[in-house]
Amino acid sequence: MDTRTWLETLVGIDTTSRNSNLGLIETVRDNLKAQGVQAWLAHNSDGSKANLFATLPASDGGEQGGIVLSGHTDVVPVDGQNWSTDPFTLSESNGLVYGRGTCDMKGFIAASLALVPEFLAMPRKKPIHLAFSYDEEVGCVGAPVMLAELLDRGIRPDGCVVGEPTGMQVVVAHKGINLFRCCVQGKAAHSSLTPRGCNAIEYAARLICRIREVADAFKAKGPYDEFYDVPYSTLTTNLIQGGIAVNTIPERCEFSYEFRNLPGTPADEIQAEIERYVQETLLPAMRAEFDGARIDIQTGAQAPGLDASEAAAITQLVRALTDDRATRKVAYGTEAGLFQGLGIPTVVCGPGHIEQAHKPDEFVALDQLAACENFLRRLGQSLA
Repeated sequence: MDTRTWLETLVGIDTTSRNSNLGLIETVRDNLKAQGVQAWLAHNSDGSKANLFATLPASDGGEQGGIVLSGHTDVVPVDGQNWSTDPFTLSESNGLVYGRGTCDMKGFIAASLALVPEFLAMPRKKPIHLAFSYDEEVGCVGAPVMLAELLDRGIRPDGCVVGEPTGMQVVVAHKGINLFRCCVQGKAAHSSLTPRGCNAIEYAARLICRIREVADAFKAKGPYDEFYDVPYSTLTTNLIQGGIAVNTIPERCEFSYEFRNLPGTPADEIQAEIERYVQETLLPAMRAEFDGARIDIQTGAQAPGLDASEAAAITQLVRALTDDRATRKVAYGTEAGLFQGLGIPTVVCGPGHIEQAHKPDEFVALDQLAACENFLRRLGQSLA
């Protein structure tokens, strides 16, 4: 199948993160098997989702080293969005193809799969690996499962290209993403008897204000990296729920916050500052009102930032193949930092633009897909 046909197939399978992705994964696995390529799957805990990893061996059958082409199979929801066409049926107009995931990031996966017959026919000294994950959109949940299996199998690639939409330009760094859920437990009371309660919403608000103060300190004092659109680490509270009635002191409040840290700013140090405020300031004040008060913070999804080395072979190769020497860093997260954390040098480069992702009428331009095909073809030829 060519890239457009593959993309039509992939878009037609609704892999919104809340759904299983097995229909897509098994379609890819069976197609690869028909071409003589054996893929292995790494499932989630209940078996409803899976990562796929496949190796196209070198001409001498070697499976070590080589380059990974990495993409995530899940997409964000279309709920509440006003689409002009069916988001799960590929449509074309004026050189653009529309559908959920066309840009983020089934276009790259489609191009990679379309090139498999060419890759197999090329005389290559190194293998090409395909790594397709689940649940990237909800915090890079699936890739760590696949990478753990990679370690167990002793597979050591030389480099990795994560095909997130970059306009086929090279991205060498991005921020980390860290999501947390906080539950503040106080004591209920009638609002006319305020001193007999412990107001969970008010103490949650104090913690939220403290998180904002940490964010303001990064904005005012750095550290900074001017290659980013937002050149410092950021923190923000995005969801909150609490209370049951206007005349009842709330005993419970829950909220979620996130921070996106520059690669040189350790995430654990940021979280430690928040935890210190909880332990040293908030909890003592709460327990002076109610000795059973609690503040529980649970870690949600976490994905490390990326800071690619310019000296790495994969960075130099992708720059040469794209003729792109600009230093480009982005605020959004990818799975690239996870590969880098395993000792696999990684860069981000793929078709489409992030501005087109996650929106109604998501699209990728056909010339971007063609540029991706050309890039992948030349990448394979570079292994000759």
